[in-house]
Amino acid sequence: MADDFRILVVDDEAVITRSCQRILQAEGYNVETASSGKDAVLKMEQAGYNLVLTDLKMPEMDGITLIKWMKNNRPDAGVVIITGYPSQETIKDALDVGIIDYVPKPFTPAVLLDVTGRAVEWVKGKTGVEEKPKEEFPPSMISELDRVIEQYKTKPGSSIPVLQRAQEIVGYLPPQIMKRVARGLNLSPAEVHSIVSFYSFFTMKPRGDHNIRICLGTACYVKRVEESINKLKAELKIDVGDVTEDKKFSLETVRCLGACGLAPVMVIDDKTYGAVSPKKIKDILGSYS
Repeated sequence: MADDFRILVVDDEAVITRSCQRILQAEGYNVETASSGKDAVLKMEQAGYNLVLTDLKMPEMDGITLIKWMKNNRPDAGVVIITGYPSQETIKDALDVGIIDYVPKPFTPAVLLDVTGRAVEWVKGKTGVEEKPKEEFPPSMISELDRVIEQYKTKPGSSIPVLQRAQEIVGYLPPQIMKRVARGLNLSPAEVHSIVSFYSFFTMKPRGDHNIRICLGTACYVKRVEESINKLKAELKIDVGDVTEDKKFSLETVRCLGACGLAPVMVIDDKTYGAVSPKKIKDILGSYS
């Protein structure tokens, strides 16, 4: 982890800031904390941060107000929100001001590290650090995408329908496709990225013929779901977010699959598997041969 990549965690609950700092520092991140929005502003006026994780509901200055201040004064910093049970309006406000992603309360270490890792990658890509070579797409594919953008660009609330069609056309939503959609709809790349990362039906990486999603939520985490994830990685010989060499399987982690009573839970395509354990993984994968 680069020593000059700095993260600020903002929350009025000390247990949250301490947990984030402990978990992220153990992975080599440079982490500082602030107990309020006003404290965060003071810190950002004195020093630069690459990524800010902030609660939405705080006294004196709430998270949305802090993010708006950052948009005007620290526009290069990425933002991830930490939230419990936000209203649809609150989430809409957060998406509108260009968050990268969100961490749900309560969160597991795996979820926090997953969200933070992807946010760090996005910030580095945005600033040109460790940027990967661009993929080329057939002209006919790009032409169809541009046609869809042109069809929807004057319609209110067009971002999600356009991104859904873009994913159908391309198969997934890599950075250059998201940037093309952002330009066409007159949105910021951060706003488009936040929508894609927020909704689980979008993917930023190619998927295999069979897509595996395994839950990192609290109920699954306490029942040792990480052991099953490690077994999947070993059997498929891929990491989370990758596709097998034969394109047969892809592996994703999600924050919650809405089936806590079946924990640990895994979904392959549209089929749900409950009480998953490392011993069951090989047989489950074998059923797709």
